[in-house]
Amino acid sequence: MKTYLYIYVFCGLISTATFAQEDPRDEYLKQQSDSILGPTVQLEELVIDKRKLAADEEARKQYLILQRRVYRVYPYAKIASERLTMLNQGMEKLTSERDKRKYFKIVENYLTNEFEAQLKNLSRKDGQILVKLIHRQTGSTTFQLIKNLKSGWKAFWSNNTAKLFDINLKTEYAPLDVNQDYLIETILNRAFMAGRLVSQPPATALDYSEIMMTWQQKLALPKT
Repeated sequence: MKTYLYIYVFCGLISTATFAQEDPRDEYLKQQSDSILGPTVQLEELVIDKRKLAADEEARKQYLILQRRVYRVYPYAKIASERLTMLNQGMEKLTSERDKRKYFKIVENYLTNEFEAQLKNLSRKDGQILVKLIHRQTGSTTFQLIKNLKSGWKAFWSNNTAKLFDINLKTEYAPLDVNQDYLIETILNRAFMAGRLVSQPPATALDYSEIMMTWQQKLALPKT
């Protein structure tokens, strides 16, 4: 029996849960605006490009929405990594395949009861972020974890089911290459520093300074 029991069950729930089409809480965030505190100050008249201002405001709203999603699903990815370590230790103590199968079934039922209802409350986009963060924390894609525990056939069908909800279980976390992943890593680092989230080292070490510099260079390139 491979050592991916918890992640298989956890990710199996991701692939079969009915993620909501849209999260009404997104609209709430879109309607929020920052308040300016303090006395009124007379400023010189400025000429403002309304199109750029609108684009900046939309980018800020989308960032806040992404931040909320990361705050919501990161704890699941963190727990997945922690439980995986514990369960690996338990599996190593078993020698017979029969005992391992019994242990597998017991833990599978337990985890299903523990997390199924919570995962079904996630939206589709929450699920997309969670798949990325599971890869960040475990070093393997959800597809690979299922394949290693069950079979390639099971992983294939799980992936096809997830695609019905716009979730690709083969998605990797790539903050050096994917802009959304860079923003996720930025959100995580800020949340760790502020104490909003409890830090857990990723499976593969990430140098945030390198990631940030890479994207500063990319964004500074003139558009062709």
